[in-house]
Amino acid sequence: MFVPVKWLEDYIDLKGLDIRTLEDRLIMSGSNTETVKRVAEGAEKVVVGRLDKVEKHPNADKLSICQVNVGATVEQIVTGAANIKEGDIVPVALEGTRLPDGRTIGRTNFRGVESNGMLISLDELGFEDKVIPKALADGIWILDDSFKPGDDLLAVSELQDHVIEFEITPNRADCLSIIGMARETAATFERPVRYPEITVKGSAEQAEDFASVEVQDEALCPRYSARIVKDVRIGDSPVWMQLRLMKAGMRPINNIVDITNYVLLEMGQPIHAFDLDTLKGHKIIVRRAKPEETLVTLDGVERKLDENMLLIADSERGVAIAGVMGGDETEVKPHTTRLLIEVANFNKTNIRETSRKLGLRSEASSRYEKGVDPNLAALASDRVCQLIEQLGAGTVVGGIIDHYPVVAEPLKIAVRTQRVNQMLGTAFTTQEVEALLGRLSLTAEREGETLLVTAPTYRPDLTREIDFVEEVARLYGYDRIPTTLPRGNGWGAKTNGQHREDVSKELLLGCGLSEITTYSFVSPRSLDLVRIPDYSYLRSTVNLMNPLGEEYSIMRTTLLPNMLEVLARNAKRNVPQAAFFEIGNLFFPKQLPVTELPIEKKALCIGCYGGAADFFTLKGIVCKYLDRMGIRGYRFVTEANNETFHPGRCAAVIMGNHVIGTLGEVHPTVLENYELRERAYLADLDFNILVQAARMDNVYRPLPKFPAITRDLAVLVADEITAGELVEIVQMEGGPLLAETAIFDVYKGKQIPDGMKSVAIGMTFRAPDRTLTDEEIGGLFSGIVQKLEELTGATLRS
Repeated sequence: MFVPVKWLEDYIDLKGLDIRTLEDRLIMSGSNTETVKRVAEGAEKVVVGRLDKVEKHPNADKLSICQVNVGATVEQIVTGAANIKEGDIVPVALEGTRLPDGRTIGRTNFRGVESNGMLISLDELGFEDKVIPKALADGIWILDDSFKPGDDLLAVSELQDHVIEFEITPNRADCLSIIGMARETAATFERPVRYPEITVKGSAEQAEDFASVEVQDEALCPRYSARIVKDVRIGDSPVWMQLRLMKAGMRPINNIVDITNYVLLEMGQPIHAFDLDTLKGHKIIVRRAKPEETLVTLDGVERKLDENMLLIADSERGVAIAGVMGGDETEVKPHTTRLLIEVANFNKTNIRETSRKLGLRSEASSRYEKGVDPNLAALASDRVCQLIEQLGAGTVVGGIIDHYPVVAEPLKIAVRTQRVNQMLGTAFTTQEVEALLGRLSLTAEREGETLLVTAPTYRPDLTREIDFVEEVARLYGYDRIPTTLPRGNGWGAKTNGQHREDVSKELLLGCGLSEITTYSFVSPRSLDLVRIPDYSYLRSTVNLMNPLGEEYSIMRTTLLPNMLEVLARNAKRNVPQAAFFEIGNLFFPKQLPVTELPIEKKALCIGCYGGAADFFTLKGIVCKYLDRMGIRGYRFVTEANNETFHPGRCAAVIMGNHVIGTLGEVHPTVLENYELRERAYLADLDFNILVQAARMDNVYRPLPKFPAITRDLAVLVADEITAGELVEIVQMEGGPLLAETAIFDVYKGKQIPDGMKSVAIGMTFRAPDRTLTDEEIGGLFSGIVQKLEELTGATLRS
């Protein structure tokens, strides 16, 4: 919600409050802010001018020479704007004027004609394209007759202003309005609210003589009111109204639409204006849509409706999707002369479901789906009519058509002072609690130490005693509530899995990796990018019913795409080397379609590129991690069938009969998909199995008392025999006396036949109770050589 401070000052006195104090105090009272922006920041000496004469430039077809009256003088200015004419009132930057983009204007020459300044557009004053009126998108800002030549534009308008963007929580729909934020500001600073004085003259005629309203579904439309306006004159709204709308994030359209949007922002009540003469039978029928019924909305899109959607119709067809968007055929057009002004209240759940199904959100639907006070309709209707009369946009017909069968009544909730103090750890008196709630205009009746508080209908979030406790806390100030320990015997501790996750993170950080956390929502395309086969169980995903967009429409079944996105993003930003890890949840449906919560499991993903990173660097990190976690008995096996990885540089991590992960170099095609121009390496491990296999208890082992004996052997084996296979055979045959085994050399050269390689293995033998003899070692050594020959065809190098 964008709130221009000068608009806010219409309803509350802010004297003595600078913008920083205003923002800080509102945050502390519960109104969190996103940003604070100053409009036209940096602009200086912008004046108002009148175009006394406009003529074509003699040497340029697209330029005009203007004689601009700026009060004391008439200045010659050359411009390329096409939307100007003689008599227009415009903003002017003369010599020495500064603009928000940092430019200082000086005299210049355009093809032989001197120009003593420039005419200013809204874009040059810092407004975004999306809020600038379409007629002024590529032209000069045209002011109205309320501005006089020579005036300081920044002084006589609300141009220089602060706009605060508030983060409004879903339960505070009343704050989606300027008056709602004025009430919050008044409560925070203990100042009164000034509500607008609303009076409507109206003609002697009655609205019922011009139109009728029939509500067929009162559950979805608790209230529908309509006002009639005749003798409508469509034109531009005054600059002060346009300026406020633009600062609040809305594009001015015309005087009627701008008035309805103005009241929407001011009061939080959505309003829609129909061209009365386009309504068949001059009748409004509020009903559910028929199956397969369609409607072309204001954005020119044909929408297919269903019987669960509420429709505003005339006697023949639908004319608006209730609470979401109006129809194209009945919108206000330049030739419109009579209006039906709709101010209604709709069921918030139905509006939210309709908006979601259609993929269509509007300022109206965003308010209706959070809940709008039904008692606000008549007041907002009067406010619209007042502004129409004030701006001379039409003649308001007397009376109102108001279908409101069940009037919403305010709730009365008992609030106990003892309960307030118990929850907050305070010592308030009943009088102090009443005073704090009174700052929110909440009236209360005393019954001893209990207050019977009336919650106004514009505060539907106040339904229980605890809600009022929260109001007391935020108005008193969370920072002023004393710190106390919670009562009771409750205690908590981390689970074994959480503890091992913490240890894992410490170990991986110690290996030089940085931790990342990525979204659990991913794009279906991400599985294609990492070449997951169509038959893979990883493609059985949980699809979101209401995704933020296609890029976040499924829940992830692997961490690899997320890790590659992070690596690619760093590489594109010229980070020379990077190494990351993530421990995150994966989600697998129990069945399709999904009817219950999915299975969640954790995975550990490690990714790196650049520097000295290669397959063996990654394998070393994985080995270090597994060893420090006390995981034993794992081995690495060549993996050539995982399409995410390079087929010759990938290994599966095996423990017993379980594959606990995969690691290797990323396949070149996958690198190309992510636009990674250098080799990257990934490890994908099942963290659930790792947690179960981890042995974190440290067992003391005394230093060996007896010396060790080392032996080395070098064997010739075929290229396809892996070093891991050789080590496994050596360890199996070496038995309990073999303490350590390590490959220390792999050699291929002139002395080695083609298709063969030399592998050198170092072995350390030790007994815990004696010194081993050469005969014992010799027997073990011979057995190892024989077993290598039998199982791998190895031959001992002499």
